[in-house]
Amino acid sequence: MSPPVNNAMRASKVSNNRPQKPRGSKVPGARKIVNTLLPGFSRQLAAMLSAGMPIVATLEALLEQTDNPNFKTVIAGIKANIENGAAFSEALRKYPTVFDDLYCNMVHGGEMGGQLPETIGRLAGFLEATAKLRRKVKSAMMYPIIVLCIALIIAVGLITFVVPVFGDMFADFGADLPGPTQFLLNFSGMLRAYGLYILGFFIVVAILFARWAKTTNGAFAIDHFALRAPVFGELKRKVASARFARTFGQLIRSGVPILQSLKIVSGATGSVIAGALITKSAKAVENGEPLSSAMLHQDVFPILLVRMLQAGEKTGKIDEMMDNIADFYDDEVDTMLAGLTSLLEPLLMVFLGIIIGGIVLCMFLPIFKMGEIVGG
Repeated sequence: MSPPVNNAMRASKVSNNRPQKPRGSKVPGARKIVNTLLPGFSRQLAAMLSAGMPIVATLEALLEQTDNPNFKTVIAGIKANIENGAAFSEALRKYPTVFDDLYCNMVHGGEMGGQLPETIGRLAGFLEATAKLRRKVKSAMMYPIIVLCIALIIAVGLITFVVPVFGDMFADFGADLPGPTQFLLNFSGMLRAYGLYILGFFIVVAILFARWAKTTNGAFAIDHFALRAPVFGELKRKVASARFARTFGQLIRSGVPILQSLKIVSGATGSVIAGALITKSAKAVENGEPLSSAMLHQDVFPILLVRMLQAGEKTGKIDEMMDNIADFYDDEVDTMLAGLTSLLEPLLMVFLGIIIGGIVLCMFLPIFKMGEIVGG
């Protein structure tokens, strides 16, 4: 890893180790609300406000048509806070697990600029684009995971329940079995005798790994591996670039100060290393350096994004440039996902055939050599 990334990693580790004070209320099922309900809520909210409906009446209408009980509680709480004199953005900050800093700051900027309906409309478009990108990545990754799980279940089922039946039949031959068959029988016996212990071992390892992944060192190590992985590393960098560009552009357009925008964007890329680089760049901007210059010497964000940012700084159209580059990388991600899917399908079929076919071949190998075995 290049020195700039190492410096950013150290800086981020220091900041991440500081205790964070919780604020607001935790909402049960917040992840589902954000991923599935919030884009539609924002779109409807923007449409009603654009039509001239007061904010309280709008929230009342949205409250009546919302089926999710947890989200109903959130909307009712926001409405009550506004009725008690709070600004809309202040009411949203009471529920940080649903309305993050990006959402609240953009709404605040819309309130200050008298463009709340337009700002929420842009938020709705941003959330829809983010959800679309997330669905594409998830669906592309889901297929190989399902195939691998099916292959594992079939293999374990054959080894545990079918292979012993053949083993009992081969034992009556009274002759040495072919090496692959004998190995499979031995493995089957071990799996039947110690299967629960093996399963427990893997569960413990998975739990320990999940806990380690939540630590600062673990998150950086996993992210470093993911960014350096062949093919998938490039995909992750493009996803992080699309998220950075779209989020940063929306914040700048809403009038959020650049330093505050960078603070928000640092947690929105989906990469802790990218977030550390943005944090390091924000410190350089605070010292008077242009953002494009601060981001020039790093190995996460593509040089094209940095050059587009530089052009936006010179022309005063950072938001437009970021929107354009976000659309570009969204298309790049679509192309890569389509290529990966078409490439993985035959590879997974070959893998499945090797695993299942290998087990079947090992079981039937003595039958193919029946004359030799019986004669022995």
